[in-house]
Amino acid sequence: MKNILKILIVIGLVIASIGVLFIGQGYKMYKDAIKEVSIESKIEEIRKQENYTKISEVPEMYKKAVVSVEDHRFYKHYGIDVIAIGRAIFNDLKAFSFVEGGSTITQQLAKNQYFTQEKKITRKIAETFLAFKIEKEYEKDEILELYINTIYFGNGYYGIKEAAIGYFGKLPKDLTDGECIMLAGIPNAPSVYALTENLDLAKQRQKQVMAKMIRYKTLTEEQAKEILNLD
Repeated sequence: MKNILKILIVIGLVIASIGVLFIGQGYKMYKDAIKEVSIESKIEEIRKQENYTKISEVPEMYKKAVVSVEDHRFYKHYGIDVIAIGRAIFNDLKAFSFVEGGSTITQQLAKNQYFTQEKKITRKIAETFLAFKIEKEYEKDEILELYINTIYFGNGYYGIKEAAIGYFGKLPKDLTDGECIMLAGIPNAPSVYALTENLDLAKQRQKQVMAKMIRYKTLTEEQAKEILNLD
């Protein structure tokens, strides 16, 4: 029994040491990134873009759809969603692969602006440190505004304004509820859901987003049926 306990202690210490090593590497990656380009400079650069759209110019339905499908606890967490991360770790271990990330909107913003899409533990840790800093310095609606202006919608469209004009020929404020929900689903897999690539798959994705919205009570079943009938 004592030998087993010793073995377990050694294993625990090894795991802890590896964890500390990864955290140290991730922290260094984070510090190097913001040393090269500060968060303030990066955000100023984003806001100066020609098609930058303020959150007040975006329909409420679009905001609800994005939060519901990407990060439904967005307004409750402080940069990371512990529940989502736990679920992602469980699913990754079960699949013996990185099949789910559990990233929040803030983490996605951090990753897209500073890091590659490569799935590495150190990058994930660096992204987490950066997400905490962003949440500390900016309001939630500011973060959401930056996110919707930088995500990729396929077909060469970056940001909600380019996507709204490119796909529907109108400004974001003029989007219908159905169009808002459809656009909210595209960034998950732009090459798959781009309306110019496969409209049927885009419509299927729209229904998936609606299902999430109904689940998180940002849309009723009656509203969903009415939106689909109008489309």
